[in-house]
Amino acid sequence: MKFQGMTIGVPTEIMHGERRVSSTPDTVKKMVAEGATVLIEKGAGEGAFFSDAAYVEAGGKIVEDVQEIFAKADVILKVKEPLFNEKVNKHEAEMVRDGQYLITFLHPAAPVNHEMMKKLAATGVISITLDGIPRISRAQGMDALTSMSTVAGYKGVLMAANRLAKFMPMVGTAVGVIKPANVLVIGTGVAGLQAVATAKRLGAVVTAVDIRPDAREQSTSLGAKSFDVGVPADVAIGEGGYAQRLSDEWLNKEREALKPLVKDADIIILCALIPGKLAPILITKEMVASMAPGSSIVDISIDQGGNCELTDAGEVVVKHGVSIDGTKNIPGMMPTSSTWMFANNVYQLLSFLAQDGKIVLDKSDPIIESTLTTIDKQIVHRGAREAMGL
Repeated sequence: MKFQGMTIGVPTEIMHGERRVSSTPDTVKKMVAEGATVLIEKGAGEGAFFSDAAYVEAGGKIVEDVQEIFAKADVILKVKEPLFNEKVNKHEAEMVRDGQYLITFLHPAAPVNHEMMKKLAATGVISITLDGIPRISRAQGMDALTSMSTVAGYKGVLMAANRLAKFMPMVGTAVGVIKPANVLVIGTGVAGLQAVATAKRLGAVVTAVDIRPDAREQSTSLGAKSFDVGVPADVAIGEGGYAQRLSDEWLNKEREALKPLVKDADIIILCALIPGKLAPILITKEMVASMAPGSSIVDISIDQGGNCELTDAGEVVVKHGVSIDGTKNIPGMMPTSSTWMFANNVYQLLSFLAQDGKIVLDKSDPIIESTLTTIDKQIVHRGAREAMGL
């Protein structure tokens, strides 16, 4: 059997506000059926409304001390990057061990995670980051980033609308018509397209920006106005059809083109990412200052550094009268739907990696090549190494 003799650990997520969990009773049942012993920390699923009893019924074992899970598991499945666990007074990066596997979202290129990445490498843990899954057909079932981007795009618009001092749709009243809000979505990948669709459903006037022509075309099919910032396709499009990092010259041209759109926007949803690398800064502090007080920015790209110069990771701040939301775990705010998708993505990835009770890493496979982050006490992830100057 695929997981025969393997011990899989599912700790409770400890990031503030994080309610997701890496496995559901359904995925635990599948892993147990394939020979795994699955250790779940007591209460790990409660935030997403999965009870300990449901995990036990699925064949899992509930463990009270998370340190026991880290000590016994061959593979640790998590949602977010390792953090300091106040309950046991230890950093999760110190609880993993040499030769153990860690599968989670690491966002290794983000500066805020560089020290954590160094700690992981020093332990000898073999870490695999879910934000590196390539968007190829055979990896679709493993693509947790796409799943979570769907949630983030939807929820991000609701968060921005909640702080906006205006109606989103056009509203007719006895004293006149109130104009609809202007929503600017920058980056129309999965999250951006979901943001466009959600803002349109709420009645806003939506303008979508992406440096890739195909992505702009998709946004127009959802009812957005498409805006071309003037970056040539051969400069904009990288491997696999993703946006690629622009030179400083082209990045400055893009910012200049965005300035009038930013000034007129009531809401900005920022989703511009470059796979495995730092997100580009597209909204400067001067551009934020040009917006009307009471406007709202949600920086969905914050896990990879953020698209706005003034975003504070994990915080909601008001600067120049504009609300800037740097929430790092937006999908965690919709825990039931996001956990269901995430857990199935992780199960598919683990099934791909496991053979006869062992994890097998074929470094020539594009899935492994783009997700393997630390091994042999080295940071091997290309985007992380570039961002850290290694």
